[in-house]
Amino acid sequence: MSQVASPVKWLALGLIRAYQMTLSRMIPGTCRFIPSCSHYGYEAIRRYGLWMGGWLTVRRISRCHPWNPGGYDPVP
Repeated sequence: MSQVASPVKWLALGLIRAYQMTLSRMIPGTCRFIPSCSHYGYEAIRRYGLWMGGWLTVRRISRCHPWNPGGYDPVP
């Protein structure tokens, strides 16, 4: 199972890095949190794998709205 999940995990990490290098640079300073949502997602997936890290990332992105004050929110 880990042999199958590993390439998918690295593909997800590569897609996040591609986003950080392209689209993220076109719209700087929009994240309410430190670290940014893409950095959080990268670290969560790297640390916990695609499913758990992906879930943490979805939860984080769902909190990113104008009524949330944001602030420091590291990967657990």
